[in-house]
Amino acid sequence: MNFDRINVEPDKLEGKPTVRGLRISVETVVRLVAAGWTFDEVLSDYPDLEREDIKQALEYAAASTNVHFYRLREPA
Repeated sequence: MNFDRINVEPDKLEGKPTVRGLRISVETVVRLVAAGWTFDEVLSDYPDLEREDIKQALEYAAASTNVHFYRLREPA
């Protein structure tokens, strides 16, 4: 998946992933949506964001948690 709106810069927000290099972290966007904010509410409070930024931040967060767990065999 291409995350062209997500940036990681070591000197910005302690290297946390941000949206389009703004000082708005993916974490902030995800927490707002998780707290029940609608896209329109987020966009109203963060006018530099675009609807596609929110979607991609959520997709990035989901992809970053894509960890495979493998069931171990029971000992014989």
